Amino acid sequence: MSRLSLLPAELRRSLEQRCALKVIAGLMNFDPAKVAMVAAAAGRGGADLIDVACDAELVKLAIEASAGVPVCVSAVDPELFPAAVAAGAAMVEIGNYDAFYPQGRIFDAAEVLAITRRTRELLPDVVMSVTVPHVLPLDQQEQLAVDLVAAGADLIQTEGGTSAKPFSAGSLGLIEKAAPSLAASHSISAALHQSECAVPVLCASGLSAVTAPMAIASGAAGVGVGSAVNRLNDELAMTAVVRGLREALARPVISRV
Repeated sequence: MSRLSLLPAELRRSLEQRCALKVIAGLMNFDPAKVAMVAAAAGRGGADLIDVACDAELVKLAIEASAGVPVCVSAVDPELFPAAVAAGAAMVEIGNYDAFYPQGRIFDAAEVLAITRRTRELLPDVVMSVTVPHVLPLDQQEQLAVDLVAAGADLIQTEGGTSAKPFSAGSLGLIEKAAPSLAASHSISAALHQSECAVPVLCASGLSAVTAPMAIASGAAGVGVGSAVNRLNDELAMTAVVRGLREALARPVISRV
């Protein structure tokens, strides 16, 4: 039986219907007030999943503020995950790496695989998503994704928005911003299909309501959106963005709050 069956039914259904929406508070965001705002907006806007920093208290806060939206925790240290799962996290995410690149911290395939294997040792029965570093060439991203599934990953997430250098305004600029993530989603989804590794792909980093449908068309089962929401300082504005994303994925908004 797939570990994905352990996910809440609504989240599992969204993945199966390829319209999952994950709102990302930020791997380095340990500000309870800001996380609560993001979580509340995610709940009101109809998100399927909230991704927060790997901290037990933030997990509890996000669940409460969102009125029960499932929570995923992100980290690159496997030893941090068990406490967050015990606090109620529905799944764990290895990544996102965007926060580390400005520090000169680069994750290669061998390290990501090692983190994945250690996480699976610690949490044999917990759903695990793993981000494929966008610093790798696309062919190496494809191979790493296949290897990660063999090592126990239940979902694969892409990235790439930080490497994009959009030079246009408006919708064209939003498409340019998302291009690396979309390319990774297409390549990785195709590679997993060819290898008969039937795991969902989440396309994340640099996405917006304009490009979320393109992510689904590229082969993703859902999208992860962070800065488009968490950079805002108003909960109403955050909620509006989440609602726009939900509608862009062609599913009605069902508020939990």
